[in-house]
Parts: sequence; C-alpha cells; structure tokens
Amino acid sequence: MVQSICLTSRGSAVRARVLPQEAFEISKAFFILLLMQFTVYILHSSSIDKYYVGFTALSIEERLRRHNTNHKGFTGTVGDWQVKYTEKYAEKSQAVNREKEIKSKKLRAYIEKLIAQLG
Repeated sequence: MVQSICLTSRGSAVRARVLPQEAFEISKAFFILLLMQFTVYILHSSSIDKYYVGFTALSIEERLRRHNTNHKGFTGTVGDWQVKYTEKYAEKSQAVNREKEIKSKKLRAYIEKLIAQLG
C-alpha cells in the first residue's frame, strides 16, 4: 500500500491509501486530464466553397481525417476539407462557447477575418 494525494472535484486534496497499481492508474488519469485540450476549428472546402466550424477533443489531424471520409452529414459529401483556423482551450465549456459564438455571427466575412488574422 502507498499513500496517495487525490484531488476532489472542487480541487481540494485528500489523502487515500491505494495499491501501487491503483496509484498508477489514478496518476495516469490525472495527467490525461491535464493534457486534454479542446480545439475550435474552421475548415474550408474549395469544391463547394463553404466553411465548417466545429470543436474537438481529438487531435485536429484525426478530426480532419474523419471529416474527409465519406459519411452522412454536411462534411461527408466532399473530401477536400482543409484546416484554416484553430484555437485551443483547456476546458470543454470554453470551446463549446467559442464555437457557438463563431457560428452565431453567421457571417462569412467574420470567419474570413479570423483566418486573415493568422496570415
């Protein structure tokens, strides 16, 4: 048995006695949570000249691969999506809110302005 310090959902530390394997799993899960990032992204398809706004916890490369596969839905009809813009967030709620903010503008000019700021 080893003594481990765990964080509660409110961020306070508590001590717990756990087996070494359990301590490893707890530490592994904690570091995965620390490393998790959420990405808000804008894709563009040149064949249909449209933008797509979304967010993901996956790597942007994996998410793009999925968008470019043949599937039902808006992005599945074409396979030439390219990432034009990304923003990283530590919390899912932040990414969701930012995605909604971009989508609420409903302006192509706003999206193109965001992309141009990167250039």
